[in-house]
Amino acid sequence: MRRIGLGTALLALTQRDLTLAYRRRGELANPILFFVIVTSLFPMGVGPAPEQLRNIGPGVIWVASLLATLLALEALFRSDYEDGSLEQITLSPHPVSVLAFAKVAVHWLITGLPLLIVSPLLALLMQMDSSTMKTLFFSLLLGTPTLSLIGAVAAALTVGLKRGGLLLTLLVLPLYVPVLIFGTSAVHSAAHGLAVAGQFYALGALLALSIVLAPIAIAAALRASLN
Repeated sequence: MRRIGLGTALLALTQRDLTLAYRRRGELANPILFFVIVTSLFPMGVGPAPEQLRNIGPGVIWVASLLATLLALEALFRSDYEDGSLEQITLSPHPVSVLAFAKVAVHWLITGLPLLIVSPLLALLMQMDSSTMKTLFFSLLLGTPTLSLIGAVAAALTVGLKRGGLLLTLLVLPLYVPVLIFGTSAVHSAAHGLAVAGQFYALGALLALSIVLAPIAIAAALRASLN
């Protein structure tokens, strides 16, 4: 039997995950709806004062995006674990870390990318100006893939547990704190006319480290969960 190449395997895995995501598009809307609803409730709760909304806006949007990403993490490997596909991935002759990275990339496309698209509208709701909105968008662009990669490690560790959602949350939230700090700091600095290059460098460094290290950790966690 002819062995398929890594590129063909990645393409097949990506197409499969996108097809499954399309079939479960009702479930995929939950994180986006959560993101929009949580962010929209704050102006009602704290009042419509523009200055107050501008002060809390960066933190609110970043925390809501973090929680929305966390909401979608448990299902990242769950269906593959239940139908046996995950075991086939770990037994594949191709590097499990590369295949796992492809799955995380698809996860970000169907969860993180919609959050990016919606974020400018929510920034308008928080009375942000165009410069602050631009910083918010690029901070989320750098930060949300990092959230997905870090969260995927915990999702891989807890995939074999029947009720792993709480454990997943406890594992992931402390690791999310640096991304949250640098992301909100960048938006706050932009709102006050300060330089944001340092925060962007930090977010970029966290993303680069996650791209390099997280797939290796995910592969090890998947093997441990399946043994």
